Amino acid sequence: MRSTFAGLNTMVRGIQNNQLSLDTTGHNITNASTEGYSRQRVDSAATNYQERPSLYGGVYVGGGVDVVALNRARNVYADKQYWSENSAQNLYQTYKTNYDKVETVFNDSKKTGILNAMQQFYSSWVNLSNYASDSASRTSVITKGNNLIDRIKTSAKQLQVQITSQYDEMRIQVGKVNSITKEIARLNKNIMFAETNGGKANDLRDQRDLLVDKLSEITNVNVYEEANGQYTVVSNGMSLVQRESSLTLEMSPPINNKQYGITDYTLRIKEAGGIGYVPQSGILKALQDTIVQDKGHIDQLADISATLLTTFNDVHKQGAGIDADSTTWLNFFGKNKFKSPNGTTYDQMQYTWHVDPLTDERYMQAAGASLTRTHTAGPPPQTTVSTNVIGAPDRLQSMQIINELKIADELTAPGGQNLVAARQITNAGGTKVTPTLTNTSSTFTYNDSWVNGTADGTIAVELSKLFNIDQAGTMNPRGTTRAVSDVSINQYYNSMMSKLGADAENLDKVLKQQDDLMTQIEQWRQSTSGVDWNEELTNMLKFQTGYGACSRMLTSMDEMLDRLINSTGVVGR
Repeated sequence: MRSTFAGLNTMVRGIQNNQLSLDTTGHNITNASTEGYSRQRVDSAATNYQERPSLYGGVYVGGGVDVVALNRARNVYADKQYWSENSAQNLYQTYKTNYDKVETVFNDSKKTGILNAMQQFYSSWVNLSNYASDSASRTSVITKGNNLIDRIKTSAKQLQVQITSQYDEMRIQVGKVNSITKEIARLNKNIMFAETNGGKANDLRDQRDLLVDKLSEITNVNVYEEANGQYTVVSNGMSLVQRESSLTLEMSPPINNKQYGITDYTLRIKEAGGIGYVPQSGILKALQDTIVQDKGHIDQLADISATLLTTFNDVHKQGAGIDADSTTWLNFFGKNKFKSPNGTTYDQMQYTWHVDPLTDERYMQAAGASLTRTHTAGPPPQTTVSTNVIGAPDRLQSMQIINELKIADELTAPGGQNLVAARQITNAGGTKVTPTLTNTSSTFTYNDSWVNGTADGTIAVELSKLFNIDQAGTMNPRGTTRAVSDVSINQYYNSMMSKLGADAENLDKVLKQQDDLMTQIEQWRQSTSGVDWNEELTNMLKFQTGYGACSRMLTSMDEMLDRLINSTGVVGR
C-alpha cells in the first residue's frame, strides 16, 4: 500500500539520480585530458513497484529510479590488443634509434668514413706502383694506411660506446619495470579494499591500466583479472605481478667480455635465485638485440682488419724494399719484432686466419716466430728467409684483432718508408718467386739479382688488387679461407653497408605499418573510453533538465500535500 508521501520519495530519487549523473559528467569533462582516464557513466534502473488497490484489483505503481552502478567505459579486448602491439611498436622504435646511430658511425657521405680512407689507401698503392722509388709515394702509403686504421678503430670504439649506452638504458628500463610492478601490486590491494562493498574503484583501475600501458612499452605482458578485481601480470611464463606481490628484475653482475672489450650484463629475476629473464618484445628485447647487432658490426670491422693482418701481410712479405739490403719478409701491419709479456723476444709475429670446421668459430692466431735471414755470397749471391713458429699462439677475435691493427714500427721509424715492399722478385725465366708457406713455417729463397729494379712496383699492384679483386691465386698465398671470404675488401665493406641500409629501410616500412596499426587500435580504444565533449555537454543538458523537472514535480507535490493537509475540512466552518 502506497503512503501519502510516496510521490515525494519518487522525486527525491530522481533528483539524486540526476545530480549523481551531473557530478559524473563534470568528472568526465574535467578529466578529458587526463592520461589513461576512462569515461564513466551512471547505470540506473527503476526501483521496485508498490501495489495500490483499484476498481478491478491491485495496480503496481513505480517507485522511481535508483543507481545500479557507476561504471567506466572500457573495451577489454582493445586493451589486450593495445598491450601486445605497443610492445612491438616500441621494439621497432628502439631498433630504429640504433640503426640511426650506426648509420652515423658509418657515414661515408662527407668523405670522413672508412670507405673514403680505404679508397685513399688503395689509390696510394696504385700511385706507388707507378713511382716505386719515390719517397713521397712510399710515405703516402704509410700515412693513408694509418688513416684507414684510425677510421676503423674510431668506428669500433663508437660501437663500443653505443653498446655501453644500451646497457645503461637497459638499467634505466629495469628500474622502471620494478617501479611499475610494485605500483600495480599496491593498486591491486587498494582496489580490492575499495570494492569490498560492491562498488567499482574506477579511477584506481584507470591508474592501474595506465601502468600496464607503460609496462607494455618495456616488455611483453599478458594480463589476467581475478574475481576480486586484482591483476596478475605475466611475462614469459613469470608472474611479474600476482595480487599484492611483485617480482624484482635486476641486472647481473658485470661480465668482462675481452673479445669485444666491453662489460656485458644479463637480465634475471632476483626472487627466483637469479634465473634468467629473456623478454620477447618491447624496449628490453630491442636493447638486447641491438647489442648483438652492434657486436656483429664490430666483427665485420675485425674481418677487414684480419684480412689486412693476414692476407695483405702475406703478399707484402714477398716484396722487397729499396733499402741497401733490399729487405723482404716484413709485415706491413701489426708487429714484426716484439717482446711478449713473459719476457720472451720473438723475431717476428705471424698472423693466420682460422675457421673451426666443427663450430664455425672465426678467429685470428698471432704466434711468435723465429726468423732467420741468411745471405750466401754465391755464386750466385743468394738470400734465404725462414721462419718457424715457436711461441704459443694467441687466439684473437673482434676488438682484439682491431686493437692489433697498426703500421709496423719498422716502417714508421725514420727512413722506414724505404722498407715498404713494392718490388717483386722474379727468377731468370720471369716467373714470380713464391715462398714455401704454411701456418707454422716458411722458406723464401731467391737470388739477389732477381730483385727487380728500384722503379718496379709490381708487388704494389698485387697489394692494390686486394681491395677490388676477389680471392684468386696470389691474392691468398696460404690458400686458406680469408677473413672477408672470397670477395675483395672493398666489396665486403660495400656489402656490409648495403645490408645495413637495406635493413634500416625495411625497418622504416615495418615501423610505419606498426604506427598505422597502433593509430587504429588507439582510435578503437578512444571510441569506447575517450571523453567526447559533444556527448558530455548533451548529457549535461539532459541531466540538468531532468534535475529541474524532478525539482518542479517535487514542488507541485508539496503544494498538493499542503493543500490536502492544511485546507481540507476548513470549508464551511
